[in-house]
Amino acid sequence: MFVALADPTRRTILELLAASGELSATALYEHFSISPQAVSQHLKVLREAHLVEMEKQAQKRLYRLNPQTLSQFEVWVQQMQQMYEDRFSSLDAVLESEKQRLVKDEQESG
Repeated sequence: MFVALADPTRRTILELLAASGELSATALYEHFSISPQAVSQHLKVLREAHLVEMEKQAQKRLYRLNPQTLSQFEVWVQQMQQMYEDRFSSLDAVLESEKQRLVKDEQESG
């Protein structure tokens, strides 16, 4: 999933789908200056990462975000955010303790 998200073109595709809900491959091609084949390759990567779903309707291929995968990603991001907030809180406590120790040492020596 992270490899798929690393590419700016693929992130733009996801943003377009988030804004529109569902778009045909043709509608997606129109947003890029690269070839339709290149966009198709990006869509393939997104499908394989389960970030988007594709539905065939006659000759059209309609793309939309896969909410289950995005929900799992959101949960992971929230867990990472909480972990780093906890680490920063611990660091803040250590720094505050050191600051108080330095102030106390200065008062005792001064």
